[in-house]
Amino acid sequence: MTGYGKSVGEINNKKIIVEIKSLNSKQLDISTRISPLYREKELEIRSLINQKLERGKIDFSLFIDNSGKENGTKINQSIIKSYYEQLQEIAKETEIPVTQDWLALIMRMPDTMKTDVEELDEDEWLEIVKLIEEALDQVNEFRIQEGKILEEVFIVNINRIGELLAEIEPFEAERIEKIKNRLEENLQTISDKIEYDRNRLEQELIFYIEKLDVNEEKVRLKNHLDYFLKTMKTEKSAGKKLGFIAQEIGREINTLGSKSNHSEMQKIVVMMKDELEQIKEQVLNTL
Repeated sequence: MTGYGKSVGEINNKKIIVEIKSLNSKQLDISTRISPLYREKELEIRSLINQKLERGKIDFSLFIDNSGKENGTKINQSIIKSYYEQLQEIAKETEIPVTQDWLALIMRMPDTMKTDVEELDEDEWLEIVKLIEEALDQVNEFRIQEGKILEEVFIVNINRIGELLAEIEPFEAERIEKIKNRLEENLQTISDKIEYDRNRLEQELIFYIEKLDVNEEKVRLKNHLDYFLKTMKTEKSAGKKLGFIAQEIGREINTLGSKSNHSEMQKIVVMMKDELEQIKEQVLNTL
């Protein structure tokens, strides 16, 4: 969801600059810096951003570049003349010595500077809206390019988990045989001391081995991997959904680890978790 856009235009002899930055966020969080002349349009600006960007921490700026140009503050000549005439009259009546620094004295008095209040022209605003939309389109283009890179990363990670899942199969039958042999060896060491029901033992052994079966987890994990790729390809703004699927993938991988009971299988599970962590980190940057 990171992105950047900037547009500049000359409107009514004013240089208007629109700048938008986007960072990762689960929700839409908009921060604005708007020139006072256009501040009344903030709700409209927020609505435009919401329609175009949907999610992210958005930093929006709209300002006028007045460098080298006149600003709206001017000297109030009529007030200064009035102050001067009144002070001259007071000096004459009171015989107070006339100062040579009238201007410095008068400029410290109220209202000697005036600011022209400019009204927002609607035609001008329509042109500014075009600049805002141009900057928003640039942000989205930036996001699209980043999305293509993330898509390639996700495909590599998901396919790698699938490859690791296939690597588990050779160790499944091996670990069951090892478990059976270990239990039988342990029983032989105590068989001369304790009597046990051989049939009941076989039933318990079958039950124990069934609890270690990971076929269901493998099937569910494979389905989650396929669903992740399908969602990424077919749905718009699927970031949150991909995050949920990644959580389900994590649950199946954890169950595989808890049932593995085999050092090589556990190593493979650790590698799966590493691939999944990379996916989770990047899903946060997905719209």
